[in-house]
Amino acid sequence: MKILVTGGLGFIGSHIAKRLHKEGHEVSVIDSLHTGQKGNLGELEGKIRVFEGRSGKLWELGEKFGAIIHEGIYSSSPMYKENPNLLSEVVEDFISILEYAKKNKSRVVFASSSSVYNGVEPPQREDAQIPATDFYTEGRIWMERLAELYNKLYGVEVVALRYFSVYGPNEESKGRFANLVSQFLWVVREGKNPVIYGDGEQTRDFTYVDDVVEANLLALRGNMGFGVFNVGRGESASINEMVKALGEALGREIQPEYIENPIKNYVQKTEADTSLAREKLGFEAKVSLKEGIRRILDAPSSEGSG
Repeated sequence: MKILVTGGLGFIGSHIAKRLHKEGHEVSVIDSLHTGQKGNLGELEGKIRVFEGRSGKLWELGEKFGAIIHEGIYSSSPMYKENPNLLSEVVEDFISILEYAKKNKSRVVFASSSSVYNGVEPPQREDAQIPATDFYTEGRIWMERLAELYNKLYGVEVVALRYFSVYGPNEESKGRFANLVSQFLWVVREGKNPVIYGDGEQTRDFTYVDDVVEANLLALRGNMGFGVFNVGRGESASINEMVKALGEALGREIQPEYIENPIKNYVQKTEADTSLAREKLGFEAKVSLKEGIRRILDAPSSEGSG
């Protein structure tokens, strides 16, 4: 199949693009290079077609794609706090993608976020009442509602995947917006102590990037019409437990610095109820936190060196 991955030079998008290429698909990527870099394609750089620009510019490529995997979305809450106008870009680009899909009968799979569950007690289900908490999560909810509308009005096949705390190799280009697993690893590599907000007992459903890639491929193969699915392990670990696992993998004791949490509307707990994704997509995460950390350390990147 001819597939476009938006944000395909970013962290998750590049992993998806490489997996699709490995499975024999004709893969192109479009990326604004906001947090992406060409090096994330690794040995496939030059073998996957790369276009530079915003996701909504896919019309200008002059190509007909059978499917679009949309990862090219500003992916961190602080980005929106610094610039709320990013919301208009997110919605504008997504409408452009949906209009393209309507015309070309393309299937769409896109990245939503577990952050929409802020304030919802775990395990968090897709049918939970979603409170308004910040600009970032509102953008994802708007996208989900637009997707449902395009499915109802025009029959566009579109699936939203709510990712839970994705981590893995090749997050360097995300810098301060990377997952805490990677950020803490970088800090420890520099001989410094990681900083934890609060007491470290806040929890995350840490999900390894390869499991997220698998969820995208399962959604692409399915015949869902419209659907929203959690993508997580269905297990949570505290930040303290994550730091302990990181220290064990590195063979050293890590002494975090604890400070008062400066973030308003901070997400305290995430844990996916994965029953719907398991039933409808056949998805089940395979990689534990300890195994995921080991894979980062073994990866041929600067994250795994030192």
